[in-house]
Amino acid sequence: MKTNIYFVRHAQPDFSIKDDALRPLTEKGMLDTALVTKALQDKNISAIYSSPFKRAYDTIKNLAEVLDLRIDIVDDFRERKIDNIWVEDFKAFSRKQWEDFNFRLKNGECLRKVQERNMTALNEILESNLGKSIAVGTHGTALSTIINYYNPEFGYDHFVGIADKMPYIICFTFEGTEFIGMEEVG
Repeated sequence: MKTNIYFVRHAQPDFSIKDDALRPLTEKGMLDTALVTKALQDKNISAIYSSPFKRAYDTIKNLAEVLDLRIDIVDDFRERKIDNIWVEDFKAFSRKQWEDFNFRLKNGECLRKVQERNMTALNEILESNLGKSIAVGTHGTALSTIINYYNPEFGYDHFVGIADKMPYIICFTFEGTEFIGMEEVG
């Protein structure tokens, strides 16, 4: 019994808004949500989940409306907390985190914790949706830690390689609860 989980990294956000949870999509990002709907509307999706962050939710909102499905918020799919301050040199910070999964700023999360909570959330929705296709609105770092869980060779350079892909869709396929592969959709 195959299960497909389509992780949708949000469309282009407005980085002028520093509040991570409330950061909206840009005008381009809002237009690009149609790409998500087009890519996923024929995938027999029966449930949609999302990070509570506005940009992730808004990226899959149109898909939910077209499919007449509600979006269930899963707090553990939120993006990592970097710190209580804005980090100007995000690339240097990210490199340190990918080199050491336990590295974090004083009030932030390490990638190990982000991965653990994302995998816990993934396993919960997987077990309750066996044999179905579902979509999950998520974020670049959160999604990257899930990819890394199944492919430990996925590291900083791969993370940077998808940094500008917004929106970005990748399908994880399971047989029962056993991971059998992943494939980029868009």
